[in-house]
Amino acid sequence: MSAETETEIATEDAADVAPDTATDAEVDDVAAADDVVDDETDETDDETDESDESDESDAPVGETDRVSRLEQEGDIAADYLEELLDIADLDGDLDIDVEADRAAVSIVGAELSQLVGRDGKVLEALQELTRLAVYRETGERSRLMLDVSGYRADKRTRLTQLGAETAAEVAKSGEPVSLDPMSPFERKIVHDAVAAAGLRSESAGVEPRRYVVVLPA
Repeated sequence: MSAETETEIATEDAADVAPDTATDAEVDDVAAADDVVDDETDETDDETDESDESDESDAPVGETDRVSRLEQEGDIAADYLEELLDIADLDGDLDIDVEADRAAVSIVGAELSQLVGRDGKVLEALQELTRLAVYRETGERSRLMLDVSGYRADKRTRLTQLGAETAAEVAKSGEPVSLDPMSPFERKIVHDAVAAAGLRSESAGVEPRRYVVVLPA
């Protein structure tokens, strides 16, 4: 089964239990616009932090206003996800926070693996549906991050370690090392870990097979 087919199946699985948030036309319009912006934002996130600086320039001037806006996104997302959990007859607690200039919502529960799916594909689809729910309420594109049962947090820890270990290997050998293909979210974590180790890294290849190359100093 191809990666595109798996992603389509994951999206359908999440949508089957998701509350009705938009008409088909609205979903298509928002998804098309979101794909364009996501491509630009993800590529920028891979190489620099310029996207975060751009987002801050578009946000309200006051720090309090900016945080309030992100907290509102979290509240909207939590309401949407709570309804989804009720429909799916799943038990889970919701944790809302603001991290790295994004709203962050976590669902914590014992039996929520079906909301993660293979390689996190259902989680990715659910995150996009949640962002769409926020967009319907605010009229603004959301960069909200969704986690389920610590899946993303665990992956962040593993990828940070991978980036640090690869940087050490490159520093010792003086030769570049290419890693396996990753999502934009995963590549950003590795880039940050390599930079923290004092080396450089770049993304190469074409989605969905884009990967990180760690370079010697």
